[in-house]
Amino acid sequence: MTQSIPQAFEPLAIGPLKLRNRFIKAATNEGMCKKGIISKGLAQFHAGIAQGGAALTTVAYCATSLDGRTFVDQAVLNEANVADFRALTDGVHAHGGAVCAQVTHAGCFTFLSHDDLQTSRPLSASGGFNKVGVLSRRFTKKRMTQSDMAAMTEEFVQACVLARESGFDAVELHMGHGYLLSQFVSPLYNKRRDAYGGNIAKRMKFPAEVLSRVLDAVGNDLAVIVKYSITDGVKAGNGIEEGIEVARILERTGAHMAVLSNGMNVESVSGIFGSSLPSEVRKPPENWVIRLGMRMQHMADFKPVTFREMYLLENSKRIREAVRMPLAYLGGVQNVGNVRSALDAGFDAVALGRVLVHDANLIEGWRSGTADASGCTACNHCVTMMYSPAGTACIERMDGASSKAAAQANLIAASA
Repeated sequence: MTQSIPQAFEPLAIGPLKLRNRFIKAATNEGMCKKGIISKGLAQFHAGIAQGGAALTTVAYCATSLDGRTFVDQAVLNEANVADFRALTDGVHAHGGAVCAQVTHAGCFTFLSHDDLQTSRPLSASGGFNKVGVLSRRFTKKRMTQSDMAAMTEEFVQACVLARESGFDAVELHMGHGYLLSQFVSPLYNKRRDAYGGNIAKRMKFPAEVLSRVLDAVGNDLAVIVKYSITDGVKAGNGIEEGIEVARILERTGAHMAVLSNGMNVESVSGIFGSSLPSEVRKPPENWVIRLGMRMQHMADFKPVTFREMYLLENSKRIREAVRMPLAYLGGVQNVGNVRSALDAGFDAVALGRVLVHDANLIEGWRSGTADASGCTACNHCVTMMYSPAGTACIERMDGASSKAAAQANLIAASA
């Protein structure tokens, strides 16, 4: 077998960062930060991704502060974690890869207890009833004031400065899936009638301000990437026309690249993954809040969705036609032909999630010509595995004695 996608292994410049090829490990919450500790298991996971050939691996779900977490078991970009993050980034660099910190704030999408969340009500674009908070008995959310937004902007900036100190080569601002910044972007959450609410340009005002300040603070040293949902995946939310306008605003603001995702965690989780979450998991999460949250997602996605390759290509092409900024295609890339299709459509990079959880060496296989298609079946069990003690893993790769032994070793490492 010969390597048939040479363009995928050409270097790519993203702002000040030069990548060795066009492959990015997309942010997928690995669940390896028990009690917020940056574990050896997480560091080894991302080092393995770099060793397997990815140019850039993304450490998911790094909260801007303790109050910015969705779960207690989540990484935080604070001074206390700089040394541990530095060990992780050094491990990736040792294999010739670059590493990105996905920076986020949960807003009202938080399951923190009253003891863990300092504020009495979680922040969001608009106040009132908090449907997510039903699970954690936080029934209302607070509409952010100008003062709140100024403080939050500084929080994002400081988190990105700490990412730089931790050795990261890039930051990815999360403006999708229902977290705080996307709560401003989406009409499902933003009901404001001031300068920060109304049409999509106004709804993007605060997220764009955050992006601009982050670019000013670290944009000369780090690639500043934005991940966002090109549609909300439901009729009442943003459609592709709004997704196009978001891309144009990101381009005007100066983002170095956009990663094109889709859907919302609560309203349209199948829109994110291109298929439904598994109706059964091998071991349901012990945390009752998480169990209820998963049931809530199943209720929102009441109609099962069957996976198909390149499930976001049609809408993503519309984004590509509207802007000239670098774009990473994400969604259902399973084989060499899919990679070729994305690059031929004009995308600058290809972001991969589940297929690299299945096999961290897939990209090296594509480079050497020893692999064509991934063995990933997009069953989404890896998504639910992040709540297990060892964190995210592919259950297909855990079958057999040797794989089970590896999984046990991963459990020990992840607990360290």
